[in-house]
Amino acid sequence: MPHPVVSREEWLEARRALLVQEKEATRQRDRLNEARLALPWVKVDKAYAFDTAAGRKTLADLFDGRSQLMIYHFMLGPQWEAGCPGCSFLADHLDGTLPHLNHHDVTLVAVSRAPLAKIDAYKRRMGWHFPWVSSEDSDFNFDYHVSFTPKDLAGENVFYNFTAIPPEQAHDELPGLSAFYKDENGDVFHTYSSYARGPEELIGTYMILDRAPKGRNETEIMDWMRRHDEYEDKPKAAACCH
Repeated sequence: MPHPVVSREEWLEARRALLVQEKEATRQRDRLNEARLALPWVKVDKAYAFDTAAGRKTLADLFDGRSQLMIYHFMLGPQWEAGCPGCSFLADHLDGTLPHLNHHDVTLVAVSRAPLAKIDAYKRRMGWHFPWVSSEDSDFNFDYHVSFTPKDLAGENVFYNFTAIPPEQAHDELPGLSAFYKDENGDVFHTYSSYARGPEELIGTYMILDRAPKGRNETEIMDWMRRHDEYEDKPKAAACCH
């Protein structure tokens, strides 16, 4: 869609009008964050165990000495040959957050149902370093509504993103983000989960594209995106930057 070309004064007037909307969106985000923090919690009474590089660990162990745990439900099923491209796109943004999150009493872990050997192989391929564990022999993914059995998918609906959706809109694995808190007694509480496009703000590339002249420039969500080692050409950079 062609854009009008105007004088600097006209551009400033239009930009200031947009700034009003941006400031309101920021204030709305602050209000939303307050409401999110005010959510009630649910105590996790079920025992979950995960395969990790350091052996079998419980959900409480995954906190790694901190009181807050963020789990990214990464789509990589037991029979899959590679991780979901969309989850991989998001995961490209995680490693740089780790020292900041850990310093701020937050542990970030990815969880998938694939066996640990398959997870580790894909992690090496992608060059990632964030903790990633397997829930292969656990109900964890099913209880947090990001994995579905053939029986689930053969039914009338599956429960995802806090609602019933037709099975043709689902998959055996779906993405999400969940938060947990561990108190001084070692009790663990589920405090928050988000699904579908909910974790999208973790994708810094999208936040940059939203401010680029062409925006996301996509017909469908992520239709242009590939795993970072699958692009046909390398990202273009200005010669002055080398």
